[in-house]
Amino acid sequence: MTVLGIILLILGGVLLFLLEFLVVPGVTIAGIGGLLFFSGAIYLAFENLGTNAGVITLIVVVIVIIIALIYGLRAKTWTRISLGTQIKSKVTDVQGLPINIGDSGITLTRLGPIGKVKIGDVRCEGQSIGPYIDENAEVEVVQVKTNHVIVKPKK
Repeated sequence: MTVLGIILLILGGVLLFLLEFLVVPGVTIAGIGGLLFFSGAIYLAFENLGTNAGVITLIVVVIVIIIALIYGLRAKTWTRISLGTQIKSKVTDVQGLPINIGDSGITLTRLGPIGKVKIGDVRCEGQSIGPYIDENAEVEVVQVKTNHVIVKPKK
């Protein structure tokens, strides 16, 4: 049972170390638990099987930790488990559109102070010059910037 117990402790330590590297980064219970499992396996080997078995167990544990580190730090490992989405959207360039100072429109979202507005047939980003403006409120263009319009509530 002692050799099986040592092997199970080493496998449990590997599992906890991989969990530490891949799922829960930082020093957490998984990393500390893995370290305790490895220490327990080494202690049991020295205590029950003698010095030679203890040294062999220590070498095996060090090799296993190095292999786990190499596996955990490989680039392919991180690309398999990381979020791989890319943002392909861009902000609408408003200056080339038919929007002029004084044009009227409506807010599509709440401007707090930035949100979406519709000026004529153009949907773009709008910024309130004053207080928040609720959704579906009528607004008037005060200034046209490169990528958004500045609006005020229409009275």
